[in-house]
Amino acid sequence: MINIKCNKKLKYLESYYNNLLNEVVKTFNITNEIEINVEFVSRLAIKKLNKQFRNINKVTDVLSFPTLELKMPLENMLLKQNFVDDINPETNNIMLGDIYICFNKVKKQAKEYGHSVLRESCYLFLHGVLHLLGFDHIKEEDKTEMRKYEELVLNNLDIQRTK
Repeated sequence: MINIKCNKKLKYLESYYNNLLNEVVKTFNITNEIEINVEFVSRLAIKKLNKQFRNINKVTDVLSFPTLELKMPLENMLLKQNFVDDINPETNNIMLGDIYICFNKVKKQAKEYGHSVLRESCYLFLHGVLHLLGFDHIKEEDKTEMRKYEELVLNNLDIQRTK
């Protein structure tokens, strides 16, 4: 389940993000309902978050704040009994965390990389979801693994790099 906080112009992304999340659930064989909050923020807001939580004083495209400390592989890890304090009482879903996306950066990067705003937005959302699931890209081997899943999920949903 995706909770998106944004203006009405971006509400259309919710169905794409839900499709991406469903593909992630299928890819990693996640058997419990999960929930993610997504918020589109300004350049100033994401810069402040980046400074506050990462001590990096610059605008970035996406930030993820996991609720859980997850590690790969996820098998038998994402079970409700393992995260009783992280279940949303209203939905009974496991809360994975929050993703903040700067839509101004989405538009700029889409132009730079020569693909659609939709593709860039989907990529950044997926990148954020993988961070919530415990992926990182600090080490080169971790980056390679993360990129493999990004491409797999996007390709499975036919979300291509080209316009």
